[in-house]
Parts: sequence; structure tokens; C-alpha cells
Amino acid sequence: MNTEYFVAKESVVRKIWGKSDTILLIFAGASAEFALNKAVDWLYVTGRLPVDPIGRLFSTVSYAQSIVFSEKQAAFRTIDSMTTIHSSVETKRGATIPAWAYRDVLFLLIDYSIRSFEVLERKLSSAEKNDVFQVFNNLGSRMKLTGLPETFAAWEVMRQEHLKENLRHSDYTDDLYNQYKKHLGTFRYGILREAQKLVMPHHVIELLQLRKISLLSPFVRFYKICRWLKLDWLLKALILPPSYEKQIMALDR
Repeated sequence: MNTEYFVAKESVVRKIWGKSDTILLIFAGASAEFALNKAVDWLYVTGRLPVDPIGRLFSTVSYAQSIVFSEKQAAFRTIDSMTTIHSSVETKRGATIPAWAYRDVLFLLIDYSIRSFEVLERKLSSAEKNDVFQVFNNLGSRMKLTGLPETFAAWEVMRQEHLKENLRHSDYTDDLYNQYKKHLGTFRYGILREAQKLVMPHHVIELLQLRKISLLSPFVRFYKICRWLKLDWLLKALILPPSYEKQIMALDR
């Protein structure tokens, strides 16, 4: 009897979410957009994100990888547990997370999965982009999210609408970035800022009032060579907190 997986073994999504550097770039971009989202106050309800933003990153990644690499029913259980966690946060606050906020997170995961892979690997075909879209749309459907697009083309339109309507620079934005700097240190924080610009949409860059060109752009080809020579861990050890080395190594599937 063949095992049915939530994400097919030949799917490009497994390639994207099976490499630590791609995942870290995805969440570099996501950390910028989270800070701008109009619903960012929800991330402060438990207080865990501002206290330990890096730890929350790895917690989120573990959920995502569990879904991507699990058989279908196990993935469903993980998704359902995420829904339960969100419900408990809503109960604690006595309010409901807006449907558009859920869609925003889903949309940015699609977008940054594509952008990060294309920066570090190669351009994706239309079929591969649709594959990424379909996987995360299936995740959203399992979470019973409303208003999801039916096609990749429809997602592209909605993504631009969400970027324009649901993002703003606020006090939460500044506070989260201060926390990033506090936990990463000045040097690694600078690397984060430049890495974010490799994948962020122009509108996000404008809201953060950043220069459009990343200083890391000229080094991407050099990094790819280091990765081919199996020397990429020397660079990762330099730019990432040493206390998270084991968690980072565990991201590679």
C-alpha cells in the first residue's frame, strides 16, 4: 500500500523547504513583513515573539517542515493543532483573528518560498509556482480559511491587494526590529536587513524606508560556489548565532 503524503515526493516544495539556507531566507523576508502587518498586535498577545524572536522562528519552521514532509493524515493533525493554538490565543484575547490576517501569512509563505528559491537556486517554471501555490492553498483549506484564491493568477492579484491594504509602519514595526537587533547583535542584524532586501517586494522595502539594492547581491554567486564546495557552513557559522547551530543543521533534509 502506497503512503499518501501531504506534499508529493516529487514536489518542488520539498526542495524549497528541505534546505536550511532557503528556509532562513524565507523567514528573513517574513520577519520584515510580519513587522508591518496591521494585525501584528496579535503576535504580542502571548508575549513570546518579542521575548524570543529567533526561538519562535525555529518553532514555526518545525511546524512547516512537519507538514511538508509528513504523510497526509499526520500533516492534517499538525495543521489542526495549529488551528487549536490560534483558537486558544483568540480565547485569551477575547477577539477573533481577522480572516485577512490568516490569508496574509499564507500568501507571504507562497511568495517568499518562490522568491527565496529563485535567489539561491534557479527560476521556477509556471507549473512549479503553481505547485507551491497549491500546497499552501491546501493548507489554508484544511484550516478552513475563507476567501482563498482558486488559481495562482488569482493569488498574484490578491497578493498585491493585500500588500497595499494590510501593511503599515507602526510602533510594533520599530519594536520588533529593535528585538531582532537585540537578539542578533549589530553585525548579524545588519546581515538580516540586507538578506531581507534580496526577497522583499518593493512595497515592503518602501514602507521600511530601505535602500532597494541589497549589499549581499554580489555575494550570492560566491555563496552558491561555497555551497557546492561544502563550505557554506563556514559562512553560516559566521553570520548565525552559534547557540542555534543544531537547530539550523536539523533544517536540512
